[in-house]
Amino acid sequence: MVDKGSLRSNKRSNSTSKDKDSKDSSNTKKGAAASSAKPTRSSSRRSKKAEDEGRSEAETADTGEDVEMKDETQGRIEVTPVQPTQAPKDDDGDVEMVVDDKPVAATDDKPTEDPVLTVANEIKQNFALLERGVANFDARFSLRVLRSIPSLRRRLSAEILSKVISETYPADYAPARRLLLLLSKDGSQFTPDTATTVAETPLPVLPEIDVYLGFLIQVYLLDKKSIELGAKFSTELVKKTHGLNRRTLDSLAAKVYFYYSRFHELLGNAALLEIRPQLFASLRTATLRKDIETQATIITLLLRNYLATSHFTQADLLVSKTKFPESAANNLIARYQYYLGKIRAIQLNYTAAFDELNGATRKAPQVPAAAGFIQAAHKLKIIVELLMGDIPDRALFRQPMLEKPLRPYFNLVHAVRVGELDAFFDALKAHEETFKRDGTYTLVLRLRQNVIKTGIRTMSLSYSRISLKEICIRLRLDSEESAEYIVAKAIRDGVIEATINHEKGYMQSKELMDVYATQEPQEAFHARIQACMGLHNESVKAMRFPMNQHRLELKNAQEARERERELAKEIQEGDIDEDDAGGDYDGL
Repeated sequence: MVDKGSLRSNKRSNSTSKDKDSKDSSNTKKGAAASSAKPTRSSSRRSKKAEDEGRSEAETADTGEDVEMKDETQGRIEVTPVQPTQAPKDDDGDVEMVVDDKPVAATDDKPTEDPVLTVANEIKQNFALLERGVANFDARFSLRVLRSIPSLRRRLSAEILSKVISETYPADYAPARRLLLLLSKDGSQFTPDTATTVAETPLPVLPEIDVYLGFLIQVYLLDKKSIELGAKFSTELVKKTHGLNRRTLDSLAAKVYFYYSRFHELLGNAALLEIRPQLFASLRTATLRKDIETQATIITLLLRNYLATSHFTQADLLVSKTKFPESAANNLIARYQYYLGKIRAIQLNYTAAFDELNGATRKAPQVPAAAGFIQAAHKLKIIVELLMGDIPDRALFRQPMLEKPLRPYFNLVHAVRVGELDAFFDALKAHEETFKRDGTYTLVLRLRQNVIKTGIRTMSLSYSRISLKEICIRLRLDSEESAEYIVAKAIRDGVIEATINHEKGYMQSKELMDVYATQEPQEAFHARIQACMGLHNESVKAMRFPMNQHRLELKNAQEARERERELAKEIQEGDIDEDDAGGDYDGL
């Protein structure tokens, strides 16, 4: 049997030999003949293997499967197996652990950066943003600077602030030396400088940078619990900011006023009374300058000031005499609505209070940093909702952010919903300190009448006729006359549908009417539509547009009209030829 592989190899060797020189052809033929005449063991093994492969290929061809084409001329590399080295064993047969004492190459560790230098460079980068904001007259760069405050606040120190102040101001600048004294160990010797004004001491840097550094010092002093020193420095900084009329400074000025009020609030009610004239003067100035952010901030600070000292009448007069800017930030609107809702709740206007508090909880930022405000707003909202005769949704008390803080209010809601006075007084006694700390204790005391109304409503649904004496016993009232008075008030308020028989002394319940035959569904649908329309209007007002874009369009239109007038004038005077006019009129 002829080996197909050997025939193919002979043909290839013959074809390659023809291309060589004539001198080497004879030698090649002799070598090929010699090799073919004396077959070796390896060649015989290869021929047998090729026969086996040929048979297997023929068998697979009969089955119809795809056959992988192999190059039979590829050289085979023989690999000698490496014998694994056995590790030395001890007497018990356990393998000994061999420790390699070769030195390990040292890795390239990154050089550690100085934290003081890193934070100082970040503050200087914010200086560049403030300069860009002044150059472009864009207040959004100031907002970018304020967004970096939370990350900087945790790393601020007196060393960092002193380094930045020394590198920013000249060495002979007196206010800079006073700032360095404030941040030193002898900071208690700092006294506010009220003699000089902004006009008398020109700033060597931009006012935005100067106020920004003062704001960082305020934050540092508040975190350090230096309340008295912070109040002194804030008083000086507020007077300096009050004399600057720059729109790129509005967002920074609003923060300065906030911390100014915060320092004095921590000092007590007497300090709150001292800062009211300054806040009113700043509010008047911000209103005249149309500084919306500072105006909204000072209004909320004044309302907080009045509520802290329980001056609710003056707070209501402030709301009626001032107009809160509608284009203010959402966090300021939420704060304003919260204070306004608290004022309305004290004035027994629960419907208006609920609307304001509902808006405050919706506009508040839903982030962990605003958890305190969200909890306070929901606590007041729950009390107002109970005073309106409604029961809050149970899912509200299951939220992770509100579950633990609202637990006392959950017990209160349960007592009001059931209509049991004993459970109500038990919850009030158990959580009295919590209600006083939250500032809702006086409103909680008003819920006694609501508990009684709920009990009367339950009895009116359970009995078609019940005596006033039985109502007095179940609600634990003083006399039947008080029970009659409470039932009559519940009928007048629309809590129950019933009549009182004064002669026989009982309450007669009316038959239940279909709720869809009343105006209640229409009112609820109207309230939802009104809320959706209000959300749409606020979204439209919150849209941003490029600054001065309309002026650019008007300028381009005016230039185009001027070019048209010049072209028409030149055509009339004959100063322009046909080519310049842009057409050939020979065919006309």
